[in-house]
Amino acid sequence: MNGLSTILIVVGLFLLGGVISFVKQGMPKSLLVLLGIGAAMCLTAGVMRVQGLWS
Repeated sequence: MNGLSTILIVVGLFLLGGVISFVKQGMPKSLLVLLGIGAAMCLTAGVMRVQGLWS
């Protein structure tokens, strides 16, 4: 696992934690959707780099 994939996974988990926190605070749904999409994209990109699908 190289540095970029590690960073992408950590950022994705950070954003996912933000989504969970914002749900508990009752934030607007549009903000939750935006953070959720960002978290999913970061986690997916990080996992794909770990698996070697991107060279």
